[in-house]
Amino acid sequence: MEKPFNKKYILIFILVAIITSAITLLLVNIFEKKQEAALYPSVLKPVGELETDPKVWGENFPFEYDTYLKTQENYGSTFYGGTDNYEKIDKYPNLVTLFAGFSFAKDYRLRRGHYWSIYDVQHTKRVTEKTANTCISCKSPQVLVDIQKMGTENFYKAMFKDVGAHYNQSIACLDCHNPRTMELRVMRPAFLDAMKRRGIDISKAIRQDMRTYVCAQCHVTYYFKPEGNYLTFPWDRGLSVDSIEAYYNDVNFNDWIHEISKAPLVKIRHPDYETWSTGIHAKSGVSCADCHMPYERIGSVKVTNHWIKSPLKNLNTSCQTCHRWSEEELSSRVKNIQDKTFETMVKSETAIIDAINAIKKAIDAGATDEQLKIARHLQRRAQIRWDFVNAENSMGFHSPQESVRILADAIDYARQSQIEAEGLLKNISSKK
Repeated sequence: MEKPFNKKYILIFILVAIITSAITLLLVNIFEKKQEAALYPSVLKPVGELETDPKVWGENFPFEYDTYLKTQENYGSTFYGGTDNYEKIDKYPNLVTLFAGFSFAKDYRLRRGHYWSIYDVQHTKRVTEKTANTCISCKSPQVLVDIQKMGTENFYKAMFKDVGAHYNQSIACLDCHNPRTMELRVMRPAFLDAMKRRGIDISKAIRQDMRTYVCAQCHVTYYFKPEGNYLTFPWDRGLSVDSIEAYYNDVNFNDWIHEISKAPLVKIRHPDYETWSTGIHAKSGVSCADCHMPYERIGSVKVTNHWIKSPLKNLNTSCQTCHRWSEEELSSRVKNIQDKTFETMVKSETAIIDAINAIKKAIDAGATDEQLKIARHLQRRAQIRWDFVNAENSMGFHSPQESVRILADAIDYARQSQIEAEGLLKNISSKK
């Protein structure tokens, strides 16, 4: 008869297993700490209060600096974006008619990485001898230095050729971080002014909010006030395109008079934050950085990747942390949204161009400015909405339903404008 297994041996086995596991965990922890020590110095070198050179910051944060440098790389195209720096007016010839008489009809290149922000603004054909320094406001950390030195109003009043044209540092660490604490912060006056007017105290913002606010200080629409070219965000009535349109009507502002229709128009500039604010990701508490600068693990360290790019190029860390579908499925969903948005956007362009042509025929037939006031106002309404989607960087993905709603209204207003102008032409012709 076999003897029962001695309980003493069972206890010894369990004890050995526990000790082995503990030693293994200790060794793993030591290995991870060594990785962490290799990644970051134990004593941080001080960074100057207005240090604009990211290389200096990179001595303390080598991973962040190395990934930031990758923003100079062309990672290629996405479905409707990417970093291929092509001329949009060549690829989309409708833009020439839609922006007739404005600088965007001469040069409208696809944006690329932050590394190129200074070079691109200094080499665009849209900048002339008469360009205000305000146009450099979001392109360099050197802006923050000069605003402190010159004062905000004097900075905006200066000419680009005298100040911004001589900058040599593109968007970098100082634009988003406090050099003493490394915490996220916002220093751009236009954003701070706009949030204050909306009654929002960003000093009370949590870190997750700041992971959007540091982007929102630049990735928004804006205009230069005629008095002193003061950079202003048109948010006093709200962030929707309807609220922004109402604001521009309140202050009687237009960027240019359309060369063909003579309508007073507004140019919308990349309203990424405004569009995102109406989408499901914003309502779910997802920040800009969560998708465009996702966290990564290096040993025991959780770090933010500073190669800011389309999530389509990084679906694993940008999307799959929340969405448990394959990369193929996620990519297909994005493409479906963007394709539908683009198709609707092209229809709105066609409608606006038809309105422009109808207004031109009415002008040639002798219609007066007073007679054309309604048709031009409707064109303005259509153009603002079309450009709200056209200028935004996600081709509708940041807020799909809102983007299509906006484009549907653009088509409606454009067709109303066309009908109004054609009615005028018919009445003029019948009297001849």
